[in-house]
Amino acid sequence: MNKLSVIILTHNEENNIEACIQSANFADEILVIDDNSDDKTVYLAQQNGAKVISHALNNDFAAQRNFALSSATHDWVLFLDADERITEPLAKEIKQIIQNNQKIAFQIRRLNHFQGKRVRFGTLKADFVTRLFPKDGVQYVGQVHESPQHAYPTQKCTASMLHYTYETWAQYFNKLNRYAELSAQRYQQQGKKVSFFKDIILRPFWAFLRVYFFNLGFLDGKMGYLLAINHYFYTLQKYQRYYYLQTK
Repeated sequence: MNKLSVIILTHNEENNIEACIQSANFADEILVIDDNSDDKTVYLAQQNGAKVISHALNNDFAAQRNFALSSATHDWVLFLDADERITEPLAKEIKQIIQNNQKIAFQIRRLNHFQGKRVRFGTLKADFVTRLFPKDGVQYVGQVHESPQHAYPTQKCTASMLHYTYETWAQYFNKLNRYAELSAQRYQQQGKKVSFFKDIILRPFWAFLRVYFFNLGFLDGKMGYLLAINHYFYTLQKYQRYYYLQTK
């Protein structure tokens, strides 16, 4: 009989981990790969029946996910972030997929929330992420915004999952700051060219226009504007940091 391993990567997720695990309690294995949390994440995960393995992230999300894949014991895997929740319709659909056992990589639609409220457009509009697939033949690449590489055909699930992205503005800014720094380091490793005019002046402005107007961020009202303007500054930050890394 086909079985499913649910994998959750964590770092100080005591506010999220219980609800995440409970939403995935239909799985045959729940595996938490923890990046040296110093809160109650590990304790709460174990109390809710998860197997926990401590493994340092070292700012490499692809390597962390590949380690997780190697640690899973079943033929099918489903990756979840701690702030994501499997809905009942999605759980039913996933169980049917595992039973059918077709070699397909499945994308799942995420309904994104900010401070508990649904965001429908702009930077946090609903998105599809490839999270459910056979374990063999999959490898993650990309230090930041990592993605799975595989030879399977791709199909979208019908049901959606819930994604509670940020509880506070501080959490949001901390993540943008971290991703900007990692992106600048990645650009340096890749030897990417950067232009002050194109990448520091024009690119952030285009980033704002794209998410606020073309992705209809303005329909989310004040929240839509704030998320769009912060996307401007995130884009500016990562290219600005890389530009000055080059001048050292």
